Amino acid sequence: EQGQAEGILMDLGVSSFQLDERERGFSYHEEAELDMRMNRDQPIKASDLVNQLTQEELSRIIFTYGEERFARQIARAIVKYREDRLISTTLELSSIIKEAIPARYRRDKHPARRTFQALRIAVNQELEALEASLPQAVGALKPGGRLCIITFHSLEDRIVKKFFAEQARTCVCPPRQPVCNCNYRPSLEVVTRKAILPGEVELTINPRARSAKLRVARKIEVL
Repeated sequence: EQGQAEGILMDLGVSSFQLDERERGFSYHEEAELDMRMNRDQPIKASDLVNQLTQEELSRIIFTYGEERFARQIARAIVKYREDRLISTTLELSSIIKEAIPARYRRDKHPARRTFQALRIAVNQELEALEASLPQAVGALKPGGRLCIITFHSLEDRIVKKFFAEQARTCVCPPRQPVCNCNYRPSLEVVTRKAILPGEVELTINPRARSAKLRVARKIEVL
């Protein structure tokens, strides 16, 4: 059964309203409870992760979701700190991270930026939710309908780019098979071969859009 939507726009950015609410615990600039939950009904907070996970688990999360080169050092510092007391606030964690990163690598951007991103993604299971929603979005489109997705970091963008490429394939035969006989039909046509980036005017109005990437695909009618 075909969907009925002519277009779907998925904006994967974190809500600015939530980011700006100090008590939500997303910011490494302001003191607040180390929370980071988008949905406050869910049980796991960022403080639960930093106080309960092993050093190896923390390192994996920080490296995988934050793409942080000093993930091991940060995880080691967190575990050492919590031997004396639990980590409960944003600035407390931010200070631990800052001390774990060599001074010469703290100059350009805030040293806690990547670790806070990693914890937020882990707490809210953002990537799992994205992967589950993509096929649902395609199913909701009518033939010719467009799926437009705005991502804000490379982890999201890779998932979207890979999904579009997989759904746009025309053959799924083994690579060494000389003749295609799979009769595979793609479900999407990629409209944007390269991601669309924000322009200077938009960045002047909305600096938070600096890392945004837009990708678009069109649903193909499967005969």
